[in-house]
Amino acid sequence: MQVETESRSPQTPVPDRDWLSMFEMVFPEKANHYSTLFGGQVMQLMDKAAFVVATREARRHVVTVSAEDVTFLAPVKVGHLVEVRARIAGIGRSSIRVETQLFSEDTLSTDRTLCARGHFVLVALNHQGRPVAVNAGGDA
Repeated sequence: MQVETESRSPQTPVPDRDWLSMFEMVFPEKANHYSTLFGGQVMQLMDKAAFVVATREARRHVVTVSAEDVTFLAPVKVGHLVEVRARIAGIGRSSIRVETQLFSEDTLSTDRTLCARGHFVLVALNHQGRPVAVNAGGDA
């Protein structure tokens, strides 16, 4: 049996991959004074999804080093279902760039709206907390 492996260059985007989806209901304690999801909560949800995707790719500890091009497109209302989607957008030596999208769904009508999008960069770490190659085996 022959196994095909993928070689990656730090400059080359990763081929199209499946999206990871995470869901959460919006309750009042996560809302601002306009009864919409607080922007900090939006970023937290997107960062969490990016973290899961990067951790699954690196199979190492990862930390967020930047949030880039985060755009808030529409408010998310209390009582709506949020879907956060994330996928690998690119891989460097020790960094992973993750594309994220956040959708809001009115569960009573199934209306769905793209409310935010952005990119997060996470870095793989060894057990001493130092950057390490994403695909490094063991504890480099």
